[in-house]
Amino acid sequence: MKVSLAQSHPVYKEGRHHHGVTPGSMQEKWNLKHDTSIFITDHTQASSHRKFLRRWNQLSRLQRSIVYAVLVIIITVLVLLYSSKFRDENVNKSDKDKVDPEPVKNVSLVKEPIAAPAAIVQPVKTIIKSEHNERPTFTGPTTERQVAVVQSFKHAWKGYKEHAWGHDNLKPVSGMASDWFSLGLTIVDGLDTAYIMGLKQEFEEGKQWIIDQLIFTKNKDVNFFEVTIRVLGALLTNYHFTQDEMFLEKAKDLGDRLMAAFSSPSGIPYSDVNLGTRMAHAPEWSHYSTTAEVTTVQLEFRELSRASGNPVFEDAASAVSEKIHQLPKKHGLVPIFINPNTGHFLPHATITLGARGDSYYEYLLKQWLQTGKTINYLLDDYMTAIEGVREFLAKRSSPNKHLFIGELSAGSESFNPKMDHLTCFLPGTLALGHANGLPDWHMKMAEELLYTCYLTYAAHPSFLAPEITHFNLASATDDMYTKTADSHNLLRPEFVESLWYMYQITGNTTFQDWGWQIFQSLEKYAKVPNGYTSLANVKSEKPLQRDMMETFFLSETLKYLYLLFSDDRYIIDLNKYVINSEAHPLPIHKN
Repeated sequence: MKVSLAQSHPVYKEGRHHHGVTPGSMQEKWNLKHDTSIFITDHTQASSHRKFLRRWNQLSRLQRSIVYAVLVIIITVLVLLYSSKFRDENVNKSDKDKVDPEPVKNVSLVKEPIAAPAAIVQPVKTIIKSEHNERPTFTGPTTERQVAVVQSFKHAWKGYKEHAWGHDNLKPVSGMASDWFSLGLTIVDGLDTAYIMGLKQEFEEGKQWIIDQLIFTKNKDVNFFEVTIRVLGALLTNYHFTQDEMFLEKAKDLGDRLMAAFSSPSGIPYSDVNLGTRMAHAPEWSHYSTTAEVTTVQLEFRELSRASGNPVFEDAASAVSEKIHQLPKKHGLVPIFINPNTGHFLPHATITLGARGDSYYEYLLKQWLQTGKTINYLLDDYMTAIEGVREFLAKRSSPNKHLFIGELSAGSESFNPKMDHLTCFLPGTLALGHANGLPDWHMKMAEELLYTCYLTYAAHPSFLAPEITHFNLASATDDMYTKTADSHNLLRPEFVESLWYMYQITGNTTFQDWGWQIFQSLEKYAKVPNGYTSLANVKSEKPLQRDMMETFFLSETLKYLYLLFSDDRYIIDLNKYVINSEAHPLPIHKN
């Protein structure tokens, strides 16, 4: 993180000169009579000078050499500090010159209650604290808002336990179970949330199920990316929190089986893996893998290697990032499909920070952080990509000029003014980068984009955001609108995730208040007797229920809300942990 230091350099006057005074002259006698302080000062200085020379000559050659060396070091350090300050000032000046010069206007409030935009950019010191032990201590909720979130988690867990225990998902409206990969996803994915909240009973229930029931030998295809971030990531986090070897053994077994995905001719992973047969293949509907998916497994595979001492996992996943680093891009922006056979992008595919593109950019920064900021090409790719976002994807709506991130359409690469809710991860990622020394305009973009994401909630009577928001670029009455086909809400975490990053980094409690508004809406519209359900239409004052509780609601949405509502901003210290795409904290390494 760049810290601006105001430095002062005092100038010392080493003596004075007396012009026009001749020894023995009447003028000198007058001076001696009327200005004896001159004589006293000069005499004292001369005496001190002789004492200094006498003591200096008494020093040995070695002692004098040491003094010279210390002086050289001090001068060198001062020169370097001054040069660094001058360079940082120039960099910041250059960055500020690049920021879109058109300021955000003070817009009218979309609906009550809503905080004024100025609350985002109130001057708050940006800092990340690092005072905790390597393994954090979780003591349970300490605020009323945290207590409310814990009760929500317990309600969701209870409904899942009663109606879908051991299955992947709960259908809370009908009280039925649903399976995707048959891996008990809700238990595994939500377990570290229970641990962080201090819910010992729920944690022990889930842990015992993992010991007894979680196996990876079924002859069943799973999605390589989803299982990596949800299951492998969760197992590694729980291992790190508890140091229970059972979690690591399960993670190694799963990692061994997932390695089949890297068996393609190019090393770019296939999307589907059969954990039982250890065979992988492309999806039935395409020869291509999703770019975001193949580049959002590196944190987990690297941590598996570090925890197990087996480098094969990290080597395979890192090679994917290195291959994609070499591919041509549109100013750092990547198409959303890549061919695992050839190792090349699908030409003219959609470019987006929404579905199938989002976490590629997230993991560039987070891999750099995970490895102690030691892999420079990851940072270079991230910086170039964010420049590309600013140049090609960032636009302002009409009439109020809200900043949003659009996409380049498949085929024509023409600009499409639509933004997925998934894109609301970006403010948090930008703020995290800025907190680690990246340019000031990254934080400015984060603040503006976060406000736009907030408006996608406030614009609807349910105070919940749709899956996709469309923006007007030409003259219009409203800046944004929602199509019926895009109006569903899956209880996604991306906006509250960014709120937590911004709160931890800035300490601005406005972000807590925004999160509390959204939590209250979830309680009002999504809560049902057996848990929490996704919704069909946020434009309605009584949105229909879709009868599905996604695992990320427990793993991410409730976890981020719980962290957001803490008075202690550093429950999870961002100097010691990097958070994977499913909100599972993994330790940062020095290399």
